[in-house]
Amino acid sequence: MTINTVQTTAIEGQKPGTSGLRKKTRVFMQPHYLENFVQSIIDAIGGVKGKTLILGGDGRFFNDRAAQVILRMCAAQGAKHMIVGKDAILSTPAASNLIRKRNADGGFIMSASHNPGGETEDFGLKFNGANGGPATEGVTDKIFERTKEINTYRILETHDADLSAPGKLTMGEMEIEVVDPIADYATLMEQLFDFDAIRSLLQGGFRIRFDAMHAVTGPYAREILENRLGAAAGSVVNAKPLPDFGGGHPDPNPVWAKDLMEVMMGQDAPDFGAASDGDGDRNMIVGRGIYVTPSDSLAVLAANAHLAPGYQAGLSGIARSMPTSRAADLVAEKAGIGCFETPTGWKFFGNLLDAGKATLCGEESAGTGSDHVREKDGLWAVLLWLNILAAKKQSVQEIMQAHWAEYGRNYYSRHDYEAVPTEHANALVERLRGMLGELQGQVFAGLTVESADDFEYNDPIDGSTSSRQGIRIVFADGSRIVMRLSGTGTEGATLRVYLERYQRADGHLDLAVDDALAPVVKAAEEIAQIQKYTGRDEPDVTT
Repeated sequence: MTINTVQTTAIEGQKPGTSGLRKKTRVFMQPHYLENFVQSIIDAIGGVKGKTLILGGDGRFFNDRAAQVILRMCAAQGAKHMIVGKDAILSTPAASNLIRKRNADGGFIMSASHNPGGETEDFGLKFNGANGGPATEGVTDKIFERTKEINTYRILETHDADLSAPGKLTMGEMEIEVVDPIADYATLMEQLFDFDAIRSLLQGGFRIRFDAMHAVTGPYAREILENRLGAAAGSVVNAKPLPDFGGGHPDPNPVWAKDLMEVMMGQDAPDFGAASDGDGDRNMIVGRGIYVTPSDSLAVLAANAHLAPGYQAGLSGIARSMPTSRAADLVAEKAGIGCFETPTGWKFFGNLLDAGKATLCGEESAGTGSDHVREKDGLWAVLLWLNILAAKKQSVQEIMQAHWAEYGRNYYSRHDYEAVPTEHANALVERLRGMLGELQGQVFAGLTVESADDFEYNDPIDGSTSSRQGIRIVFADGSRIVMRLSGTGTEGATLRVYLERYQRADGHLDLAVDDALAPVVKAAEEIAQIQKYTGRDEPDVTT
């Protein structure tokens, strides 16, 4: 076996987003593209000599080939031990758990999360640190800087490693340990939740439907929900992971999981429905006849987490991304615990979790999680919901109505304008930034602006500052508009517009969401001129 030093040139555009680098799969398949990025990661983290690392992915197209490249490059540069999921498969939360359980120095996660998969669709790669969480901004900045100056990479010339069965093998002087991707994660879930109570619920006539969307959580959900908890066979649908996710879009929201929505809103619907995404870190919760927004789900989980054994001691605090509704804030205020507002991106929760300042975290983009790992965790959220349902012996709808009656209701929606020409999206945002100092006191669609800013986050743990994290416009009645450009797309820019309107517990709690938000939607258009800059009469996706 020979270690080759390959001459290369820097490739533009390899800037990691909120969760790694995502591009079209064929871009990653270009000569040197993947290798350049992997070498940049290795250089940015101070090399891999003598280190133990985790490797896995969501099974999308090119996952298998990329895994072999990463193994050969780590072997060439002195890595001691690579722990790899069988067939190079690991859900993102399972990878985070393995990093922490095995005291690894970090891990490579191959995924573009909820983006479509296949040769003509998307691929992604990110690095998680020793705490199990996504690389910090400081590390991703170093990775990006290295991508701009790289001129060589090192790779071992050898045969592919056989990752088809658990066991140990070597590549050069590096040990490769292939592990069952499900076992350790399932054990962790058994430690957190009352499996006996959930088992009694599921075996007592309570029906569920979990849509794995032909993504990575299918085998996890089948093992835990059907095999260990006794849900009826077939409760987990679309359970076989496919490289192109069966041609679907593995994003658990009412648009892309419409089959599940139709079942849950139809006659003879199951009692509980859920879906997860490409790499298993997101979730959607649906009850019979009711969709639960991710923001509301975070608030309900926070208010009831003590019903699960792993959280009986209570929560140290709650953290949410800035665009997420403020429903969780009300729970934290009543409980007398800390509530933290961070930029979008799970990496911003890591310091709070590590410092014990927060126990539960959530994002409006269908991500919720806790301090059990350092990633959001779709199946974890489903199990916590089932634990709560088993303990309270209420339906999802009854739980939501009781929650709103106690805390009030934050009507909420997100409008996505996808693949907007980058120059048009940037122009919209820059125009808004120029207006912020003049908006206070102005009236739009009958709503008076109370404050407007471009969100800046000062990390209370390490003192770092993250600027320009999204434009916030807050109205005197508590309504709110947030606008930001997303870093998860692979073409053009995605403009996300977040709309929120609060109703007190003694207010109107049963309005149609569109009706409740109508004045906020109108105000957003008047302020930002969305139609003019995007060329769209309506958003591409509404969730």
